Amino acid sequence: MLGKLLRVNNSTQLAIIGAGPAGLAAAAIAAGAGVEVALFDEQPAPGGQIFRAIESSPNKRAALLGPDYMRGAKLVADFRQCSAGYFPETTVWSINSECEIGIIHQSKARLIQAQRIIVTGGAMERPMPFQGWTLPGVMNAGAAQVLMKSAGVVPDTDVVLAGKGPLLLLLAWQYARSGVKTSAILDIAPLGNWFKALRHIPKALLAGHYITKGLVYKRDLHRLGVKTYHGVTDLRASGDKQLSKVKFTHQGKSHCMPTTLLLTQFGIVPNTHLTMSIACKHYWNRSQLCWCPSVDGWGNTSVPGIAVAGDNAAIGGAVAAEHAGRLAALEALRALGKLEAHERNRRAKNDRSWMRADLRIRPFLEALYRPPQAMLEVLDDDVIVCRCEEITAGEIRKAVKEGHHDSNQVKFFTRTGMGACQGRQCGNAVAHIISHTLGRSMDELGHFRIRPPIKPISLSQLSDLTTQGESG
Repeated sequence: MLGKLLRVNNSTQLAIIGAGPAGLAAAAIAAGAGVEVALFDEQPAPGGQIFRAIESSPNKRAALLGPDYMRGAKLVADFRQCSAGYFPETTVWSINSECEIGIIHQSKARLIQAQRIIVTGGAMERPMPFQGWTLPGVMNAGAAQVLMKSAGVVPDTDVVLAGKGPLLLLLAWQYARSGVKTSAILDIAPLGNWFKALRHIPKALLAGHYITKGLVYKRDLHRLGVKTYHGVTDLRASGDKQLSKVKFTHQGKSHCMPTTLLLTQFGIVPNTHLTMSIACKHYWNRSQLCWCPSVDGWGNTSVPGIAVAGDNAAIGGAVAAEHAGRLAALEALRALGKLEAHERNRRAKNDRSWMRADLRIRPFLEALYRPPQAMLEVLDDDVIVCRCEEITAGEIRKAVKEGHHDSNQVKFFTRTGMGACQGRQCGNAVAHIISHTLGRSMDELGHFRIRPPIKPISLSQLSDLTTQGESG
């Protein structure tokens, strides 16, 4: 099927990686201008994580998830009506600086040549190791939300939510509307963050609908008796082989709360493995505490022909991602000779203005929900940081004290980051520990070197690789 939908020589004018808000918006704009577009996505249906299963979700479930979720229906419908080639359940395992993409589609590996690429792979939950986070019964809140969106699966037992940020509050609200009892919300954001966020309130009020939405969530949860502990410290999951209780400190008092399900959410960070694998320039975003690809106002990276849009570039949310996707698509039209620069600029005016307005809330949210520094870097020595290789914080500190003074040296010495996740779950945590131990900035330490394959590919798939120029 892939050979019929792409050119015989396995090429396309524009390849888009990821079918979330940015990718869908970009595809619709580019395809509408007559560009040959191929959109590759790992999921079985378009929408990304934020709008997962939006086409198949029953009306009742969609209503429970809220208006922000239902907004994705039009975005997906517009995409379905455009002429873009769509390849679901397709894994992108490599890209290079020549705009060649390695994919696995229907269990077969191929190399696709594009004239231009827009990476819209979205974000991932920020991993933050803490005592007991690897116990069965502890899982990411985002994973629980995926189960709810895609299959209507919700916990049949009381749940404790821990972490910080708007997504944690949203899940608690969605669970409450679905009849799930939340025993407590443990908010780890330091209380001092409120004072740091105050200076951003005037600008945030210009995007006041976000603040109103958050206040509605809090009001509804309060009415349902869901207790929130603000400024929680010393979060610990405990149990014999599986979770049985959560321990924490609140206002100087120790608490122990029985539960068999703890859902954590510590914010999200850009999914940068693809762009890091081709040596795009990245910078340490001090406000969002993560690595981001360096892009211009059109999403162009330091590698010619490759752009990044949406939360894959920096965290801005679903609405801003749509606008960023359209801007990247307009730039692709210019680069492919479909638009003059002045026409691109004219067509981009509204999206640029709307995106700027939508992002006014970000400085306030990033200051308010900044994670506690102690939880980022001062972990107990026995806390597992790298789940794949079972490397502890103490082993990382030991490696640093023995002379391994950046992330990659520690990686080579301890094997942290060499497991199945390739450092997605431990990369930032390792760097924070090194930074704290040496008293050096994250910018100095750098990030793990990432090499393809970005996702697993079998030797048989490599050996049967259909190369450019062969029909399929």
